[in-house]
Amino acid sequence: MTRYTIIIEKGVGNYSAYCPDLPGVIAAGETEEETVELMEEAIEFHLEGLKEENLPIPEPTVTARIIRVMC
Repeated sequence: MTRYTIIIEKGVGNYSAYCPDLPGVIAAGETEEETVELMEEAIEFHLEGLKEENLPIPEPTVTARIIRVMC
């Protein structure tokens, strides 16, 4: 099992997400949870397509952390 980092952004009326290690793999949903589920499906679909085309599967390189700063 491989772990890819996704970035989730809150919009005006929805959430959207993308995977920096897999350009073009994006999803949007009404809730954060729905968006994460859709991203999981999108990533799996993308990786299946790469396998079918005998293309290399990108290794994850991106990580993310939340930091606190005093303003």
